[in-house]
Order: sequence, then structure tokens, then C-alpha cells
Amino acid sequence: MDDDRDFELFLHSWNTKNPTDRLFIISCFIAALVGILTIAYTAFQWRRNINLSWMKAIARSKKNPKARHKVPVAPHTWSLESASRAKNLNCCVCFKSMSPSQTLGPIVASDSFIHRCCICGAVAHLSCSSSAHKDCKCVSMIGYEHVMHQWAVRWTDVADQPDETTFCSYCEEPCGGTFLSGSPIWSCLWCQRLVHVDCHSAMSNETGDVCDLGQFKRLILSPLYVKELNRNLPGGFFSSITHGANEIASSVRASIRSQSKKYKHGNEPSVESGNSESIGETSTESTGDSHQIVNANGHHEVEEKNSVGSNKEVRHLDSEVDNKMDIKPSLRRNSSIDQKDESHVLQVKQKYELIGLPPDARPLLVFLNKKSGAQRGDSLRLRLNILLNPLQVFELSSSQGPEMGLYLFRKVPHFRVLVCGGDGTVGWVLNAIDKQNFDSPPPVAILPAGTGNDLARVLSWGGGLGPVERPGGLSTFLHHIENAAVTILDRWKVTISNPQGKQQLQPPKFMNNYLGIGCDAKVALDIHNLREENPEKFYNQFMNKVLYAREGAKSIMDRTFADFPWQIRVEVDGVEIEVPEDAEGVLVANIGSYMGGVDLWQNEDETYDNFDPQSMHDKILEVVSISGTWHLGKLQVGLSRARRLAQGQSIKIQLFAMFPVQVDGEPWFQQPCTISITHHGQSFMLKRAAEEPLGHAAAIITDVLENAETNNVINASQKRALIHEMALRLS
Repeated sequence: MDDDRDFELFLHSWNTKNPTDRLFIISCFIAALVGILTIAYTAFQWRRNINLSWMKAIARSKKNPKARHKVPVAPHTWSLESASRAKNLNCCVCFKSMSPSQTLGPIVASDSFIHRCCICGAVAHLSCSSSAHKDCKCVSMIGYEHVMHQWAVRWTDVADQPDETTFCSYCEEPCGGTFLSGSPIWSCLWCQRLVHVDCHSAMSNETGDVCDLGQFKRLILSPLYVKELNRNLPGGFFSSITHGANEIASSVRASIRSQSKKYKHGNEPSVESGNSESIGETSTESTGDSHQIVNANGHHEVEEKNSVGSNKEVRHLDSEVDNKMDIKPSLRRNSSIDQKDESHVLQVKQKYELIGLPPDARPLLVFLNKKSGAQRGDSLRLRLNILLNPLQVFELSSSQGPEMGLYLFRKVPHFRVLVCGGDGTVGWVLNAIDKQNFDSPPPVAILPAGTGNDLARVLSWGGGLGPVERPGGLSTFLHHIENAAVTILDRWKVTISNPQGKQQLQPPKFMNNYLGIGCDAKVALDIHNLREENPEKFYNQFMNKVLYAREGAKSIMDRTFADFPWQIRVEVDGVEIEVPEDAEGVLVANIGSYMGGVDLWQNEDETYDNFDPQSMHDKILEVVSISGTWHLGKLQVGLSRARRLAQGQSIKIQLFAMFPVQVDGEPWFQQPCTISITHHGQSFMLKRAAEEPLGHAAAIITDVLENAETNNVINASQKRALIHEMALRLS
């Protein structure tokens, strides 16, 4: 009551005041508010200028050879990027904001694009990048006794930092997230630890700046064992001239052949079209400073640490020639000669070599497909380069497959492989591993970056990139790889021959997940064609699934395959199987997940028709019938179950009409033929353990077996048999 009375008295006195007095009071209040805001803004700018002065002093001290520690240096690997993606960041040279200036005139190229280092994440203006200090991550420290800390300014916020690394590793006081939000800090490019600039000298005197590579030291390829190769030394001056002439000749031949291909084939889709797009992108990215190292799509940029952008374009064209020569039908060489030539080409292109790795090293080899369904390749690659050695991360493209990375790791006794992509990318890598004939093939983990990701779901890695995109998600994922259990995956050979089954029509394919014929393959083919025509629509995993659902809904009322049962003949282990009359498709499954997470057996009784439980390592396939797209939809939401027709080790399917066919999501239209599916082999895969103790036990057992092989207690075949038995028991 008293408050209400006071308020009423205040209103009465305010209303009785002279209007001039009221205007004076309001003006004083506004002036006071403006003054407070001005003081706050001035204080902020003052603090900003002080911190910028700090950073400039730090940069000068790093460039001073007397103050700099004996740590190897490496230039930044610049790639062109839109300036809109560098908001709230500062140039690593002039320390000014990277946001484009708001002017009334037209935006010039220097304002709309910036340079970003794809290794450490530093950004610079196009005019500043040539003056940047060489403080990027050095992939080779051969000759050093220990890995040295590489301290650098944290120019970008790292989303994969654990909470404990936000404190100074010397004084254990909190560190700010960026250099403008607190006392200046340095971050080690290898172990990700932070240190105040004031604490660095004392810490260096006590520890000698020795780095232990941090929490992922078992997964990181240590730079102590990376040797840079110099191909021009043995031949001297004339060798370098010959090499340059060969590169120029290769580039001329590549350009002539690409033009002739376009003239002859017009708009025919081919592998070469992908290469020509990559060349266009490379030349676009090289429009900056020509003497800077720029990002060339389809190549492992880190391998060209000391080369210029123009050399990368030449090598890209050279690789295109190699790719075209390999697919020319006129060259009919036997497989042994092909393998020797391929090994020689890889040896020539190799810029680094791994030597002297300790027996307990377990580095991770990463293959990344930027064009998988999620299309998060650029950001994911930067995060992996920050956490690991950039030499471990290889980008897959039409001009570079997994062979380059596997050749680099050929002398590593025990390593693991991470595939960042969809089911098709996983199959690509597994095929390349088979060709290498490893005594102990590396187990493969999957980071699900595709659309369906069925194999990743079965191995408990998830169905998308959602968990990885969260703060700290990639670090958690790498920890799961360390503690993953080794399991077995059956791989199957798909042979397509003429209707009589005598003449092979095309090279064999290899199946990991499933083979579909009929309505499901029709949906996959429609999506494939839509992706080729409008790739911009497939920009994330969720929208990809929406488009899948839309294409499936179009086919519900259209019974294109009403006569399917009478146009197909199925044999399982030599016995003909009757196809139901309502079937519009047949599925041959090796795993229990289908079409982006459909559990084929979720509503099935354990004793259903006396079939054995489905397994991906029992060397047995499941033959399933699908009664139309409506059946697929009910399977997706769990309102129906798969209809098993048979189980067997050898499948033979005869097509008497043209049908859409898909293998692991790769569809095409197939003319009448005979399709034979036989067991090809088995691959080691990594499965994320749902129970933490089980995962740790599996990782320890695998380490024990690998150490026993290293110490010649057991041989490779015995170790493989033991891991196989362990995988069966754990599953």
C-alpha cells in the first residue's frame, strides 16, 4: 500500500511540474545513458587495442631468431574461402577483422574472399597471406629426439577441446577462448594444451618444450617418424629440367584429351567430367597469391609443403591422365603388370615416407569423402587436421583413391582406418585394402557422413553426424575408436553375365550390405538421377531422407513391377525359390539394416520358419521379398516385417526383363542377365562397444595379440584366427 501511495504521489508531482522542467530531466537522463555507453565502448576499444598490441609484440618475439626456440617451422596451406564464413575472426597478419567492409560501392574480390589455412584454421586477407609467419603444424620432425611443442595463437575456436584444456598447463589458471577475451594465450598444435604467454618461458625451461601429443597420442602419426622425400636430388639439375618438361607435357596431353572427350561424348556422364570440375576449382582457388600454397581439390595438400600452387595444378592434370589411361579399353594388361605400374606411380607421387615407427604405434589413417550425403567435408577435415597429423587425413576424389594413403602406411605394422563417408565410400576403401594384400589387414571404423549409413548403424557408429557436430563430439568419437571391438564383416562378389551365365558382361562388383532388384532399386535410381541433375538439393542428411520419402511416395500408386514374380528366377544353393505373387522386389541382405536404418527383423519371431538369426559374419545371406513401396514404408515405421524366402551361401538370380538393380545404394538399369553372388572374403571392422568395460577389454585383447605378433610369439595368420574367434564371441 505504501509503495502504491508513493508511486501516486510521484505521478501527481510529475504532472504538476512545468513542461520545461520535465524536458530538462528527460534530457539529463538521456545524456547520462549516452555517457555511460560511451565510457563502456571506450573501455572496450582500449582493452582491444591493448590486446592487439600484446599480439603484435608476441608475433615480433616469435619472428626474432634469438627468442625463438629451435622448433621446425612450416608455411600455412592456404585455400580460398568466402569472407562470410570468417565472421568474428581476425587476420593472423594485420590482426584486423575478416568481416567484409560495409561500403556502398561494388564488392571487390579481395573483400569477398579470404585465405584460410586448412591445417590450423588461421585466416588472412588475400593481401596479407604472403607475409604470414611460418607457424603452422609441421608434419615432419625427423632427426629430433622428442616431439616439440608448436605454440601458436589460437585463431579459431576449436569445438573439440575437452574442459580441462581450457586452463593453462603451467599455472592452471583459466584461459580465455580467444585472444581478445582475456590474457594472450598460446595453444600447442599437437597436444592442444594452452599456456599463457607469460608462463611459456618458465614452462619451457622446466620441460624443454617436449610434447607428448596429448590425449590422442596413440592415434596421432608422430612427426618424428615422417621423412620428407626430395625427388630432385639424385638427378641433379638435368633431372629437375626433365621432370618439369614431363609435367608440362602431361598437362598439355591432359587438356587436349579433356577437350576431345567433351567434343566426342557431349554431355555423357563420366569419370572425366568429375576431373574437369576439379581442375576448374583448382584454377579458381589459385587466383590468389601464386607463390602461396593453395588448396587443390582432390589432393593431399600437406604433401606439397614446399611447392607452389601451379605445380599442384600440373600434378592434378597429370593424375587425370593416369586415371584416363587406366580406364582406356585398348590397354589390356594383366593384373600383375597393373599392380607394378600402380605401385610405381604411387612411389613417384609420394612426398613423405614413414620410417622407424615403434611397435606400439597405432596411428589412424583417415579417408574423407567430401561429396557424401552430409557434405560436411571441409569443416570435418579442418577439425581432423587440428587433432591429428594432417598426413593421416586423405581426401578421396575422382582423381585420388585410397591407394595413396594405404601406400604411405604400407610399412606400419598395426594401424586403423577411419572412413568418413557413406556405404559406397566404405566399400571403395575395403576394395582398396583387399588389393594391398596386407598380412594383417587394418580394422575399419566408420564416421557416418552418407545418407543411409546402414553399415555404420549395424556397427553402432550411428546414423549421422549429429553427435560429432556437438562440442567435443569428434574427440569423443576418437575415444570410441580407441576402445572399439574388432569384428568381422562378410564380403560378397557379384558377377553379372549373359542370360546363359557363360559370358561376363562387366567387371565384378563387391557387396557389403545388400543387393536389391525391383521397387527399392527404382527409388534409389530415381534419387541418384535427381542428385546428378540437382546436386544443390542434397545439402544435408535430413533433406536427403525427405527426398527419399518423396520419391518413394510417388511409386506407391504406380505398380510398375506388377509382373515382377514372372520376370525373375531365384536359386539359393542350387535350389529354386518361389517368389510370391505380390512381390515387387527381391532383396539379398548381408546385414540387418536397410535403406537408412530399417530393421528388417525387428518384428520377427525368434523361431520364424526355423531360420537362423541373421549375422554379418556367418557366410550366409538372407533372401527377402518386398511387396511394393507401401511395404517399404511400413518397414520404415516398424509396422511390418521382412518376408524371408531363404538363406544360403550362393545366390543365383536370372532376370528375363530390364530391371533397376542396386548394390549398397549404387543403382543402375540392368538388361536381362544372370546375377551370381558368392562369398569373396572377410574384412576386419571396428564396432563401438555399447558397454564401456566390454570395449576396453576388446581393445586390450587386440593390443595383446598385436604385440604378440610383433614379438614373433604368434604369426599373422594365427593372430587373424584369434581375432576372428574373439569377434565371434563378442558378437
